[in-house]
Amino acid sequence: MRLPGHGHRRRPDEIVIGPLELSAHVDEALAVQAVAFGLGPDEVAVRRQIVLRHMAYPGARALGATTADGRLAGFVYGMPNDRSHWWSTVVQPYLRAQGHEAWLDDSFVITELHVHPRYQNRGVGRSLITTITDSAAEPRSILSAIDTDSPARGLYHSLGYTDLARQVLFPSAPKPYAVMGAPLPLRRR
Repeated sequence: MRLPGHGHRRRPDEIVIGPLELSAHVDEALAVQAVAFGLGPDEVAVRRQIVLRHMAYPGARALGATTADGRLAGFVYGMPNDRSHWWSTVVQPYLRAQGHEAWLDDSFVITELHVHPRYQNRGVGRSLITTITDSAAEPRSILSAIDTDSPARGLYHSLGYTDLARQVLFPSAPKPYAVMGAPLPLRRR
């Protein structure tokens, strides 16, 4: 894995992390998310509109993990948190109940992070999230993940994220989530 540079011939298995114009590549990104997260066509259609709306928010940015042949292997996007955004309004009572409501201020929220299963367990997700948060002006990061013992939660814990609230219920989500937070920069190995 490397950041984009000049004069370098790429190996066939190499993944490059770099800026992603997510609005222009939303369908490709959602195809990765659909496979990684098990989404059906109706859910993808709803998420498409959400992603396009999010990318218009101030400070929203995305990174992609691209294969040597130009395919998207993974992506991450996020933005400075805003208490008026839907996600914040849902998680706020759970955070308040745990004494962690202040995490909604001065935080960079990881909105989505997905890696195609073919490219998982190669450090792609770790590289995506550390690279996007390294450029955040905020002193901390927050995110939500399905509240189970999963590889994703293991990754977040290894980066310094701790559970701020658990069993968070989002409308229409079949499983509860955990809200996690970490000081920036994220922990390195």
